[in-house]
Amino acid sequence: MKDESDQVLYVGKAINLRNRVRQYFQNSRNQGIKIDRMVTKIASFEVIATDTELEALVLECNLIKEHRPRYNTMLTDDKGYPFLKITVDEDYPRLLLARKMTRDKGKYFGPYKSAVAVREIIDLMGKLYQIRSCNRKLPKDIGKERPCLNHHIDQCDAPCQGFVSKGDYHQSIQEVIGFLNGNYKNALKELEEKMNTASEEMRFELAIEYRELIEKVKTIAQKQRVVDTSGEDRDILALATHEEDAVVWVFFMRGGKMVGQEHFYLKVSAGDESGDIMGSFIKQYYGGTPFIPHELILQMTIPELPILEQWLSQKRGGKVSIKVPRKGTKEKLVEMAANNAQLVLTKDMERLKREEGKTLGAVKEIEKWLQLEGINRIEAFDISNTAGFQSVGSMVVVEKGKPKKNDYRKFKIKGVEGIDDYGSLKEVLSRRFAHGLKEIKEGKEMGGFNIFPNLILMDGGKGQVNIALEILEELKINIPVCGMVKDEKHRTRGLYYNNKEIEIDKHSEGFKLITRIQDEAHRFAIAYHRNLRGKSQVKSILDEIPGVGEVRRKALMRYFSNIEEIKYASVEKLLEVPEMNQKSAESVVEFFGKKEKLEDGVKSKK
Repeated sequence: MKDESDQVLYVGKAINLRNRVRQYFQNSRNQGIKIDRMVTKIASFEVIATDTELEALVLECNLIKEHRPRYNTMLTDDKGYPFLKITVDEDYPRLLLARKMTRDKGKYFGPYKSAVAVREIIDLMGKLYQIRSCNRKLPKDIGKERPCLNHHIDQCDAPCQGFVSKGDYHQSIQEVIGFLNGNYKNALKELEEKMNTASEEMRFELAIEYRELIEKVKTIAQKQRVVDTSGEDRDILALATHEEDAVVWVFFMRGGKMVGQEHFYLKVSAGDESGDIMGSFIKQYYGGTPFIPHELILQMTIPELPILEQWLSQKRGGKVSIKVPRKGTKEKLVEMAANNAQLVLTKDMERLKREEGKTLGAVKEIEKWLQLEGINRIEAFDISNTAGFQSVGSMVVVEKGKPKKNDYRKFKIKGVEGIDDYGSLKEVLSRRFAHGLKEIKEGKEMGGFNIFPNLILMDGGKGQVNIALEILEELKINIPVCGMVKDEKHRTRGLYYNNKEIEIDKHSEGFKLITRIQDEAHRFAIAYHRNLRGKSQVKSILDEIPGVGEVRRKALMRYFSNIEEIKYASVEKLLEVPEMNQKSAESVVEFFGKKEKLEDGVKSKK
């Protein structure tokens, strides 16, 4: 279902599509406020026919992931969760952080909550078993380079130097695998023996190190609770809902042991059935995670269960079962997951509302001020330079009230000389949207330039807004442009839109969001400018001054804090620098005086 601007509102599937779609338009059905609002925005339908239900399910998952429709049940956090990988197919296996699991010969553990958790385990395994984590190709590179720091701090046996036999190294790898599978007894026993021996030998610092390692192992062991003896890989899932918020809690069981848990927030429609919400979560989460367990244990039955089992089995490369236990240990685990989900939802309800107010709520306020609808993506632009030197432009992106840093772009100004912010903005906007049109024409994958904003924010008033509108008109693009008007203290006081200034509440979340966007565009531009400028760029400005050579240039930069101080310094002030004489000081003043006149001329022309 699409709106007038061809944006996807909703993706769904059905064996009988006519009956499914008709339901949305029946007055007798109480669909809820969210669905009623969606129906008013539907302008067209796009239909794709598939041969099987499984194909339809796969297509639905892919389209939801690609378009993230506003009215589908959506995971609010769709990030990937990392794994720990052991390259068991190598002669000297390594421990690595893996962002996704591929069908290779490596052995994977996880998923873990964060990359930090994986790195902590890699560090612990290095301390316990001296396993390498480098990228050297062994045995090909044995002896070619010196051992790394990990060897010198006793966290690697340096197989790169041949200091450990292949057999002994593989024995350590098997111990690591046992540890990651939940067998901590051997590690604890060995560490305790080493601690006692070090203590008896009065090597107390070493004994303390072993004691700390024992505590780390015990901490991990306490998180791992044996829940059955089958040794199966299972995920236990439960749901808690309140109005348009939902939390799914997942317990991860690997080899019969609980190795972790995670919770996920979803946006739902009031009145959505629990089974439908859980089904949507399974499609989105397991459509993106590389590891799928043998069994999913749920608290309720879900629609399309057989087809979901078929889809998951296909992705896993082996049978996957979805079960709803009614008694026994599994039912207790589901109940525990449900209690945790409810606890998180209750605890975080206020926080979620505050966050929504700062993001989506702030966007709604901006929509109200500008009398616009459907603002999803906002782009803001800024220019930075030093006395016209190394001008750069920045583009920052906010989607649904949150920064989307992957879509940030920076521009090095190529066709504008000196201080000319208007000319620089023209160049930046022309390049940004011309590039986007080119990518759309070439049919490139959506992302970055070829996704256009619903609103453009300019860091200024009428002048900057008109420049943006001029560029958009030339390219035949229709996007609302709004300026951020500043007061005499350079603080945003209102918005300039449709040839008039709009007053805004300075205590509102919308105002705070605009300020954050403005600050971020400014920060991003300055960071890029500083990166380009460096010492060589600063020197090149002074290089242009007649009578100022390398010695005097260095002396000026030592004496003055920055180029601005040099620019506005008098002849008398410049003569305080021992290396300067009357002629060179006058030359500096004359040089920057000419530059200032040029800049004033540019401003008056504007």
